[in-house]
Amino acid sequence: MVDIPVTTPGEGPDDPFAVHRSASAVLDGRGTIVGWSAQAQELLGYTAEEVLGRPAREFLVDPRDEDDVMHAVTACGESEGCYFGVVPVRCRDGERVDLGCRVRAMARPHGPEWFVVGAPAEQVVQWETDRSVLDGMFRRCPIGLVVHDPELKFLRVNRAIARFGEIPPEAFPGLRLGDFLMEPETDRVETHLRRVLATGEPTIFIEQRGRLQHDPGQERVVSISAFRMEDPAGRVLGVTETVEDVTDRYRARQRLALVNEASARIGTTLDVARTARELAEVAVPDLADCVSVDLLEPVTRGQETTKESTGALSRTAVHSVSPEASDLMYPVGHVMRFPSDAPQALCMSEQHPVLEAVLEVSPSWSSLDPDKVERVRDLGVHSLIAVPLMARGLVLGVVSLWRWRRPEPFEEDDLTLAEELAARAAVCIDNARRYTQQHEAALALQRSLLPRGVPEHPAVEVAHRYLPADATAGVGGDWFDAIPLSGLRIALVVGDVVGHGIHAAATMGRLRTAVHTLAYLDLPPDEVLSHLDDLVDRLAAEHEPTREPAPQVIGATCLYAVYDPVSRRCSFARAGHPPPAVATPDGSVLLPDSPVGPPLGLGNLPFESAELELAEGSVLALYTDGLIRAQHRDLDEGLARLRSALTEPSRPLESICAAVENALPPDRSHDDAALLVARTRALAPHQVATWQLPAEPTAAARARALAAAQLTEWGLEEIAFTTELIVSELVTNAYRYGGGPLVLRLIRDSHLICEVSDTSSTSPRLRRARTTDEGGRGLFLVAQLTERWGTRYVREGKTIWTEQPLVSAPEVGGLGEALLSAEW
Repeated sequence: MVDIPVTTPGEGPDDPFAVHRSASAVLDGRGTIVGWSAQAQELLGYTAEEVLGRPAREFLVDPRDEDDVMHAVTACGESEGCYFGVVPVRCRDGERVDLGCRVRAMARPHGPEWFVVGAPAEQVVQWETDRSVLDGMFRRCPIGLVVHDPELKFLRVNRAIARFGEIPPEAFPGLRLGDFLMEPETDRVETHLRRVLATGEPTIFIEQRGRLQHDPGQERVVSISAFRMEDPAGRVLGVTETVEDVTDRYRARQRLALVNEASARIGTTLDVARTARELAEVAVPDLADCVSVDLLEPVTRGQETTKESTGALSRTAVHSVSPEASDLMYPVGHVMRFPSDAPQALCMSEQHPVLEAVLEVSPSWSSLDPDKVERVRDLGVHSLIAVPLMARGLVLGVVSLWRWRRPEPFEEDDLTLAEELAARAAVCIDNARRYTQQHEAALALQRSLLPRGVPEHPAVEVAHRYLPADATAGVGGDWFDAIPLSGLRIALVVGDVVGHGIHAAATMGRLRTAVHTLAYLDLPPDEVLSHLDDLVDRLAAEHEPTREPAPQVIGATCLYAVYDPVSRRCSFARAGHPPPAVATPDGSVLLPDSPVGPPLGLGNLPFESAELELAEGSVLALYTDGLIRAQHRDLDEGLARLRSALTEPSRPLESICAAVENALPPDRSHDDAALLVARTRALAPHQVATWQLPAEPTAAARARALAAAQLTEWGLEEIAFTTELIVSELVTNAYRYGGGPLVLRLIRDSHLICEVSDTSSTSPRLRRARTTDEGGRGLFLVAQLTERWGTRYVREGKTIWTEQPLVSAPEVGGLGEALLSAEW
């Protein structure tokens, strides 16, 4: 019997999965044809009427091929009634064709018959190829193959699946996935297969994680592809899936992804604690169920460790997949020492990681905290990895990885991954530690250079803000100061050194010290800036011959202002600095139009002072440009924000500072900002007494009488004797060595201030007189009788001033009384 290939509707002849029907014939024991199919007629051209009852040898076999045909028949008998091969056959038109024939013997009551199925030889080769592929898929293919019926029962599996599940292939038919996999993996796989059955859409390489019934402690990852099976009529026969165990490949890919994630997530900041937390968060849950990071205490403080790697450990980070585990761990900040036989202590002392696939708690470790160890056992913690955190050959701490939710223990590949994560984190922690060390040193330097607070002063009430551009760095070159001067005056200073970091802070400190020195000389603001400009020139010249990497100071700016509460006048000068803002008591805010000098360090350029009178209660705001400058914004907009924040000067100064800070533009430039606000005060008229004296010999006596009367009026008779001596000496010196009219002024506050002014610029000099000298002891006595004294210069001459505390008056006797009586 030969069946002609007939393609099913809708499929072309080139479709390798097309279904064909073959030609067939039935021969009796004498070789007579007793059955002939329509496909045989179509293939060979003979009708059934022409062939039935005739021996096949008469018309189907060419005499030249008779031996081959007889060999096939003989082979069929020798092979227990089954033969397959290629047989030459003659068509009705005489053409000779080779047919692939399958001959099978059939037992009949009247004798044996042969059922012959035939097709063109090339089609038979395809049949054999398909049969070999199918046989290979079920017998030799390393990829698992599962055939399910529409109810998802197993119909057939190949040997790879049988080995995978450790179940014989013949035991699978009739089983379900639940007999093979554990929940909830069964539900996920069945849902996936039902979707394929319902839609007919095949799926490719879908990865599923699961555990087998016979090995629940080992998680497997398989790659599944599935397609729906249908017959030629479209009836659904079931679903076939291929299953490949990709556990090793999946874990390798997962480890690589974890390493890549660690490189991106660990070390995002230069903060030791944050870096430790990032390490713990990266490793959970992909590698461990819980991770703790413990660092040596010096490391947490930014200090260097020793090679001995011993000492107390501080719990720096802990992260877990569940809250109950976090409750079992020591909290962050807890200081501990592991027993010498604990894995953590061993890995630190030996500087080598420790893997305990099956965790065993030693007696000494258990004695550390028996209750906690027992709770750990109850939780089911079964595996541990301890890896030392090392950088530059020094041990920084230890990271511990624990498992209890995942049943599989840690293995060597996990240890390698843990070492990689620990190595990356250790470098980042060491960098953060070294940065912390340098940062603390820089902050200590800046804190030592900036004023810890502004002094209480009768002339002004002061508040301030310092806003670093980088809150984590906190070190910059901006500074502010309030320096008390003679005569109850005060100097208000704000400066800005270009740049950030320790160099800018160090330069700022040198400039601030210079400003203090110049302020104590009582120089006018423009002269202070001129001297400061010379200093910056010298600092720049110091770096040129040494070629040090320190940045140049050119670009530093400064605003120096002096306020006098007696006259309520404020004089100021600025070197490349923004002008001060003045908020008057009525709420108006103005920016005084004043000449601006060049930034410090340009050299040989003049500075000019400006002066304005301030009403009592006015708010004077001095600031650096970082407060008003913003990216992509006009400078006027920043000034407008500042003026808006100062419109209510009656508020507390801290509230004004907060308003200015809140008004900062969100995209302000990456520059430090300093703010100094001062509310002015004025001395009451009864606190000041001023007299003009003629430059004549009677000036000293007149000055003593005026001073005594004023002190009596103020109720300060207890210091009258001392004050008269001081006034007498100062007026006498002014008469002898000065010129023009003399001015005597007494100011009463927490101190009694005595000032004598003349038109001479000659500076008095304190010297120690010899025993034979008849004079030269006046300033020596003044220095002994006062708390402070000094000289300040004005455009019309100079002023010599003294300060006496009002708590107790110094006693004068001996030589002082003799000199006083002699002059009188």
